[in-house]
Amino acid sequence: MKHFGVYRVSVMIIMLAFLSSFCDKSDDDTNAADPANLIIEILSIDHETAEVVLQATALNTVQYHFYIGSSDIPEAMNETGLFDYTFDGEGQYSITVRAYSASGRYIKASQTITISTGGQTDPVPLSKGYFSPLEYNGYTLVWQDEFNDNAMNTSNWSFDIGDGCPNLCGWGNNELEYYRQENAWVADSVLTIEAREETFANRNYTSAKLISRGKKSFRYGRIDIRALLPQGKGLWPALWMLGNNFSTVGWPKCGEIDIMEMIGGNNGEYTCYGTIHWDESGEHASYGQSTTVSGDSFAEAYHVFSLIWDESSIQWLVDNQVYNQVTITNQQMSEFHQEFWFILNVAVGGNWPGNPDATTVFPQQMKVDYIRVFQPE
Repeated sequence: MKHFGVYRVSVMIIMLAFLSSFCDKSDDDTNAADPANLIIEILSIDHETAEVVLQATALNTVQYHFYIGSSDIPEAMNETGLFDYTFDGEGQYSITVRAYSASGRYIKASQTITISTGGQTDPVPLSKGYFSPLEYNGYTLVWQDEFNDNAMNTSNWSFDIGDGCPNLCGWGNNELEYYRQENAWVADSVLTIEAREETFANRNYTSAKLISRGKKSFRYGRIDIRALLPQGKGLWPALWMLGNNFSTVGWPKCGEIDIMEMIGGNNGEYTCYGTIHWDESGEHASYGQSTTVSGDSFAEAYHVFSLIWDESSIQWLVDNQVYNQVTITNQQMSEFHQEFWFILNVAVGGNWPGNPDATTVFPQQMKVDYIRVFQPE
């Protein structure tokens, strides 16, 4: 399948700090309330000219000052907090906004803006990051998809198409994407799932969701998935599983195992989550933990997300390091003693990640190098 999306400009806004300080004024200035709750919102970015429009808002504020870098001389001042500034081409720029009250006291907030107008950034090579072995003591490799062909293996995968229930798309999470087959392809030894900002079927974003339901399902063993994740506010990649009885008992009675979830933006690309969901006495129950990596983020290098699952427990690993474990011997956790099938997707927006904003660059991709399932000998 051909890929027609290209990057024209990549702009990443990273919130570095939120600093509050008050300038020295006379103690007699007690009648005016101090400024509070300063927020900077990026309204728009012109990807051709590097023009940024931002809105600053704060309580008890009569004037806003806009600064670039370490200069103590404002580039602009106004009473509305609306600023329009064009940067000098590519580079990394620090901005600061001060919010002043009638007393002259102020608070400030700072951000760093990174602008690259040179076209598509270099792709992360498949060789960068962690690799897992093809064999483990006491285990046998029973199934794998290495994505080495130039087409999707339809013996393993189907597409879940649509924008919500009864498909496996929205789950009531208020996601914004429409899942399409056109947003996923296999080439260059990887599976690519691409989230795009485009209008389709009354949605403003499209993506893809692959499922192995009715084709490949497993109970117990070790699962390794090597993947490179997208980045940006509102991006929600996931590698997860549902129980085989989903179509008859529904969720959460079927059980859900989230091998990996990530919430993009605000350095969320360094943290992933491993979680299970089940039914407990007619109520939704869940348990999960997260881990944060040092060095290359999940969007900067390939990492291996693993699950070790047996009749007594489930463990979650990143690059072969255990970060979460749960016992599943409780009678009310019977969901986790049946076969489960795989789901691979990139959601856009929703209750958990929030919606994309002006800092989110599209298209964004999740790339999967391989999926391997090992079971005890």
